[in-house]
Amino acid sequence: MHIIDAHIHYAGDHPDVWQLLDRLSLKLLNVAVAHKRGGEWRADAAGAMALSAQQRDHFAWCTTFDPPSLPCNEQGYVDAVIAGLERDFANGAVACKFWKNIGMELRKPSGEYLMVDDPLFDPLYEYLADARRPALMHIGEPLACWLPLDDDNPHAAYYRQHPEWYMGNKPHIPSHAALIAARDRVLARHGDLKVIGAHLGSLEYDVGELAARLDRYPNFAVDTSARLMDLMLQDTQTVRDFFLAYSDRILFGTDYVHRQRVSTMDAEARQAHLAALALRYATEVAYFEVAGEFDFRGERAIGLGLPEPVLARVLHENAERWYPGLANQG
Repeated sequence: MHIIDAHIHYAGDHPDVWQLLDRLSLKLLNVAVAHKRGGEWRADAAGAMALSAQQRDHFAWCTTFDPPSLPCNEQGYVDAVIAGLERDFANGAVACKFWKNIGMELRKPSGEYLMVDDPLFDPLYEYLADARRPALMHIGEPLACWLPLDDDNPHAAYYRQHPEWYMGNKPHIPSHAALIAARDRVLARHGDLKVIGAHLGSLEYDVGELAARLDRYPNFAVDTSARLMDLMLQDTQTVRDFFLAYSDRILFGTDYVHRQRVSTMDAEARQAHLAALALRYATEVAYFEVAGEFDFRGERAIGLGLPEPVLARVLHENAERWYPGLANQG
């Protein structure tokens, strides 16, 4: 079955990669992330853009924009961002990424956090809607980010390794609920804008909460990137029913990160890397395909056993529907 990974960060610039993607019938959507001001993300974006141009069957890309330095000349900032997006869309970008530094890092001169529903961004949303380009939004961490780092926390290991993103000891940071509410206000205010919520829309902990948003906002979809373990912690039948009910609103993604150019690896390292990559896709796809128990990264897991039409929607059709530019490539 054809597969589109709708959320990845992968410098796959080698013919051996392209052969593997052919064998797996796999296409990758590389996502740019503006971690800091100053355009450092442009180097990775240039590589993603080049891969998309050279290997259209195998790669597409999603651009982003520099966050504002506050205070700023709002009209000048917005005009500059839109000019950059126009260039990137002309060079094949299929969407624009909004990252969690909006809401969790950037502050106004007053000390208030700049949220994703701030009026500053309204012209960007209007531009994207008019251009028929969706917004990919990663606007918060998992709910576990605000919970104690104990054995019941499914993301505890990550936050122990990345304490800068752990919010359980940072009460001044906006809450998970506040970040979700800001995103929801964008969905309500900009009904013509397609929004894909990365990482199950930061509602990974409860498919019921996610279903409520999908019911409320017809312009909203989500990708599964890096959140399969969260799904596996929930009742399997409940999750399966969710996928059946919203089979046109869920996109497959991995959030796999490999920023080293594969062309810089020696032959032995490259083959080991590609074998691991193939295994990762086989394992993640098995969660959706297999009915009953299977091995997921050395742990017992129960697959969803989705019917073929639903698998096709989740694994590739929805990506082409929600990212219109993908359907024109490859």
